[in-house]
Amino acid sequence: MFDQDCRDDFDCKNNKCVCKTVRKIAEAQDAVTATGDCEIGCKQSIRDLVSPTTQNGNDTIPFILYCEGSCHPFIGSGVLQGSTGGGGGGRPVLECFQSPIFRVSKVGKDCCAEIELLLPVTQGGSTPGPRGKKVCDYFPGNAIAALQRTGICIKVDLCNFTGISCLEPIRARSVADFNVKAAAESHSKDLD
Repeated sequence: MFDQDCRDDFDCKNNKCVCKTVRKIAEAQDAVTATGDCEIGCKQSIRDLVSPTTQNGNDTIPFILYCEGSCHPFIGSGVLQGSTGGGGGGRPVLECFQSPIFRVSKVGKDCCAEIELLLPVTQGGSTPGPRGKKVCDYFPGNAIAALQRTGICIKVDLCNFTGISCLEPIRARSVADFNVKAAAESHSKDLD
């Protein structure tokens, strides 16, 4: 069923396996909020998220996109407004965040998708930030305990990606729990 979908023609080019996979992730995530060949992969993650026997509160299938041509992971970035002072005081500042991990929000018929940056976070809620240009650089040692929704969304054309890697379904930390100032401080320390 799922594998056949990747062989069908779609809106752009002849084979839009990445687009169809992201669309299925969106449908599965929507289903929970309103045994496969791989233990961890998109097909199995979608099954796990919508399985009636799995009532674990998971709401997200995090994924990594691989760019067409280079086969490098796509590192998304976005900017949020924070503040220099605690408790709402201080001057406004713009904080930049990067991550190779995403959550899909919407997928259009034209294979354009809105994807949200997910930041790897420690048990205490800090975001170590990037330490290099590879996906594993965002996951130092055994420090990462969860993924944090940021509210930073990027609109991408899924036709420009040739690969996708899905992580196991999770319950992502809510955008409401995202402390921009604290995340920016720990994120920027690692960039120095």
